[in-house]
Amino acid sequence: MAAKVSTADLAGYGRLLRRMSKDERLNATHISLFTGLFVHWQRSDFVSPFQVTRKALMAYSKIASIATYHKCIKELDEYGYMRYQPSYHPRLGSQVYWPAGWDV
Repeated sequence: MAAKVSTADLAGYGRLLRRMSKDERLNATHISLFTGLFVHWQRSDFVSPFQVTRKALMAYSKIASIATYHKCIKELDEYGYMRYQPSYHPRLGSQVYWPAGWDV
């Protein structure tokens, strides 16, 4: 069953992107990866947590290096933009949790 996403939720996403643009710790790769995460969340009917695979996120985000992917997803988690729970299984995918109310 698809979750209902309100206009406020999507506005929260916009506010979060603006906040990310001012965060000196982040670069374009972080933003690209976060956008890829948002698209996967959308394709998962806005349910949190949702599953992602490194391969799919790297392809969508145009990240060529596995090391860069791991660095950026770890930092997004550490900085509180989302919570990442790795599965260490290539086909099962890892779990991603959005912050409640988009307040980071």
